[in-house]
Amino acid sequence: MNALTEDQTGRGGRPANGTATTVENPPHTAVPRQTAPPSPATTDPAPSTTASKEPAPSATTSEESASSATATATADPAPSATTSEEPAPSATHPEKLASSATASEEPAPPSPVTGRPAPHSPITAVTTELAHRTTDTDVFPARWTRISDTRFRFTAHWPAVHPFFGPVDDRHQDPMIVGETLRQASMVLAHAEFGAPADTHFVMWDLTVHVDPAALLLADAAEPVEFDVVCSEIRRRGSGLRSMRTTMEFRRAGRFVARGTGSTGCTSPRAYRRLRAGKLNALDTPVPLLAGIPPRAAGRSRAEDVVLAPADRPGVWNLRVDTGHPVLFPRPNDHVPGMVLFEAARQAATAASGLRPFLPDTLTAEFAQYAELHSPCRIETEVFDERPGEVTVRVSGRQDGASVFTASLTSARPARVRSLS
Repeated sequence: MNALTEDQTGRGGRPANGTATTVENPPHTAVPRQTAPPSPATTDPAPSTTASKEPAPSATTSEESASSATATATADPAPSATTSEEPAPSATHPEKLASSATASEEPAPPSPVTGRPAPHSPITAVTTELAHRTTDTDVFPARWTRISDTRFRFTAHWPAVHPFFGPVDDRHQDPMIVGETLRQASMVLAHAEFGAPADTHFVMWDLTVHVDPAALLLADAAEPVEFDVVCSEIRRRGSGLRSMRTTMEFRRAGRFVARGTGSTGCTSPRAYRRLRAGKLNALDTPVPLLAGIPPRAAGRSRAEDVVLAPADRPGVWNLRVDTGHPVLFPRPNDHVPGMVLFEAARQAATAASGLRPFLPDTLTAEFAQYAELHSPCRIETEVFDERPGEVTVRVSGRQDGASVFTASLTSARPARVRSLS
């Protein structure tokens, strides 16, 4: 990969698998709150859907995790396991993050599910800072409106073409875009609605997504996606946020597409530095960039998007970490982001099952600890044919003898077409 450009990192370019691996981005100038002019992207409120409540999975997962031991010892809960999402770089107060704030004072239309009208609430545009992304093309939620203190209605756009979340075949969009949208929307609400400061480090301890692949069609990509969000298990720290669960249901043109849930924890920079002191203070060393498996085996079209490298036996791979990847590593980081681990699970399920494409209708992940950059991480799989016409792949990541994450992905097997000859 080429070096990251300045607009991808928010700083000078950095070569892939180079030496600058820090999670503390220098703060940018605070973005002042301003009223966005009316536009098609901000004045057409999204119709509601009723978010169905998923059972709360165990608290261990994907964006950055909170180490329970450290959380007990400090006032701020420390992420226990996974992928730190970078603190949003452009502001120091959550209210300043919503730079494209009130765009319309018209109420959203009635929900197509409940028929009840939405309250009179402004529509707020999602910014790259709120979603913790560095480019607009990587931000999938577009705008939201408040329904109540714990319910919100979003509109998202899932493009037909994207540098990473592109189509998996000539008919279907990537189901992984659902989990990424859930992750981004959770951080948006944590900042803009629940008071998480701009420099917060986030942890998504668990993530569960159910998708109807037949509703995730490339032909419908121009149609916006509406989703309702229910926030629960809200725990405060003063006026800010300590943790919460978000449950979302996604519809496109009124048709169910997916539902998902995840629990998110928030850690202050000071607590994060205490938790990660040994890693943050260590001398930088280059991350070995391993040769990947063939893209087709991983279900990808480009070699640079492969996150698996060959290992010593079938069904097992080594994690391939490319710190110069502009989507998976938009900023320097001191550990492997959860998005990389989630993608490793999907690629491992594809390679282990042999399905092309592997279109998961159920994806779950739990994260136990951070995946470090400078130690080999093994990705192991087990394939189960538990139900006729389905295949389930259980994936685990292990590093230095300890579990990093576990995941389970289930996909329908394509029906066999009998020859009439």
